[in-house]
Amino acid sequence: MKTIKIKETNIGNDQPFVLMAGLNVLEDEKTIHDVITKCIASTKRLGIPYIFKASYDKANRSSVDSYRGPGVEKGLQILSELKQDFDVAIISDIHTPKEAELASEVLDVIQIPAFLSRQTDLIEAACSTSLPLNIKKGQFLAPSDMDNIIMKCKHFNNENIMICERGTSFGYQNLVVDMLGMVELKKTQSPIIFDVTHALQRPGGLGNKADGRSSSVFELARSGMSIGLAGLFLETHPDPSKALCDGPCALQLDLLDKFLEEIKEVDALVKSF
Repeated sequence: MKTIKIKETNIGNDQPFVLMAGLNVLEDEKTIHDVITKCIASTKRLGIPYIFKASYDKANRSSVDSYRGPGVEKGLQILSELKQDFDVAIISDIHTPKEAELASEVLDVIQIPAFLSRQTDLIEAACSTSLPLNIKKGQFLAPSDMDNIIMKCKHFNNENIMICERGTSFGYQNLVVDMLGMVELKKTQSPIIFDVTHALQRPGGLGNKADGRSSSVFELARSGMSIGLAGLFLETHPDPSKALCDGPCALQLDLLDKFLEEIKEVDALVKSF
């Protein structure tokens, strides 16, 4: 079973889970500070390895009027400052091949968005940085389709690959999580990350933006992590109703401690068998 090392953390399906958590997209300074401070405090108290996540430019918004973030240059500068100030690993997503080199100067993990998971030029550019990759399984892909993407990465000389499950399209404006599909993903031997936040999404459910089912985040996270996975991907916000992107899917920040306590217990129990 493959293990990837990011800083001092070993990430693998048989290792204690890593938390990749933060904002959907970089917002104002206070919100960023509140979220990263709380995430660090909670994971440190519970002994959970932690990587901060936030996008700097969300290129795949529903509406032209949707908030995209501060942009590549300013966003990477903010992430660089957070990395230095908080001594934390950083993951963020790239949307074009030309971003890869710039992002690699700041990020510890490059994420490939689900909609772009088969884009060969993007995969090649990301692989060329030699950084670990977190590749989201497209909502339209079967678990077995990820084998081809893993082979692309190997072809481009990067085998430090994590696969991220974020739900599968189920008709219009709905996603489901195929638990047996995650079992199939584990057969790749790659570390599997469960994006519970976006699995709760109802794409386009509010017309010009996504709706979500954050009230079910505890249940879905427990279910997914009971399979024995390498990590959990989570978006959290002090006030999800005011989040600038995907608020209906986000965990309220003041619930983070209780949430992580439960997930840690599930993870430890499953991996004790």
